[in-house]
Amino acid sequence: MNLHEYQGKEILSSFGVRIQRGIVAHSAKEAVDAAKQLTAETGTGWHVIKAQVHAGGRGKGGGVKLAKNLKEVEELAGQIIGMNLVTPQTSAEGKKVHQVLVAEDVYYPGDSETSEFYMSVLLNRSTGRNMIMYSTEGGMDIEEVAEKTPHLIFTEEIDPATGLLGFQARKIAFNLGLSGTAFKEMTKFVSALYKAYVQSDSSMFEINPVLKTSDDKIMAVDAKVSIDDNALYRRKQYAEMRDLREENPIEVEARAVGLNYVDLDGNVGCMVNGAGLAMATMDLIKMAGGEPANFLDVGGTADAKRVEEAFRIILKDPNVKAILINIFGGIVRCDRVAQGVVDAYKNMGDSIKVPIIVRLQGTNAELAKEIIDNSGLAVHSAVQFKEAADKVEEVLK
Repeated sequence: MNLHEYQGKEILSSFGVRIQRGIVAHSAKEAVDAAKQLTAETGTGWHVIKAQVHAGGRGKGGGVKLAKNLKEVEELAGQIIGMNLVTPQTSAEGKKVHQVLVAEDVYYPGDSETSEFYMSVLLNRSTGRNMIMYSTEGGMDIEEVAEKTPHLIFTEEIDPATGLLGFQARKIAFNLGLSGTAFKEMTKFVSALYKAYVQSDSSMFEINPVLKTSDDKIMAVDAKVSIDDNALYRRKQYAEMRDLREENPIEVEARAVGLNYVDLDGNVGCMVNGAGLAMATMDLIKMAGGEPANFLDVGGTADAKRVEEAFRIILKDPNVKAILINIFGGIVRCDRVAQGVVDAYKNMGDSIKVPIIVRLQGTNAELAKEIIDNSGLAVHSAVQFKEAADKVEEVLK
């Protein structure tokens, strides 16, 4: 579950991470009120207006602006709220901005130059350990840094038995070229950041940039946070932060009816029971010359109601040219699934306008094939994996 910047900063602050302070506003008037309140609380004279959408590169799309007075705060907030923000991480249509974060200006003059760093905490899946990735090249696309100057990216892996150790936090501060007060501040920042990552059950924290201010404070100027969906049952305070407006509406609808659905870019819809079989089915579709349009796991039950809901979800994608149903009948019998497919097809009438291939294997598979073949419906049945692939290839042609 992805969070907005202001939500990620709330989590960071609750664990003692210093952040660039800000107030959320949903209109130009609220933005002015937020700026006045922020000035009273922090003394900031200028304000940064930041679009709150689930996408990086907001500044490149015109979603981050600096306001030097209240009039500019009102004008810029009015321009950003309601716009369709297009960034390198959105579609061509962009994302509609519903709110902005009015943040304090932290690039004030002082005794030393400001510096920007990159830092993220995530799981290194190859080693099964959490990892802190960091660089002196903050404020830039980390992908570009990795491509052009990979020697400027450092990593620090954390042993799960011990957690982050003091010498590791000091090593990070040293590699970032810090000394004195800034060095001490960075070690505190790293320790608090890692604690926030672990105790919030996050799958990723990305801070770009981490700022060293002109008076040697270390703070998070941005925050990109993803919470592990599987941990939300015990992090209900974070589950309430979910912004459904930022998510794929088809995936939201599927989640509401208990279907595991991920939208993809292909032309063949998949309806499968079990994540492993779903992945194998996607491979099968590619081997047949198609592209999977979705990942959809109907789970252990595949009755008529559930199959009908899955059909409706898949058919919301206008790119779907065929549907492949691939069910292994272990707990649920294949003949019941077949009857469910037939009943769902009849209930939906003429709304199904694409060919359907049904492959049922397991308990009562032959009986299931008879039910499909004798239904009189435009449904192609298959028993073997290769047979299903051939039928997919045939209907696509």
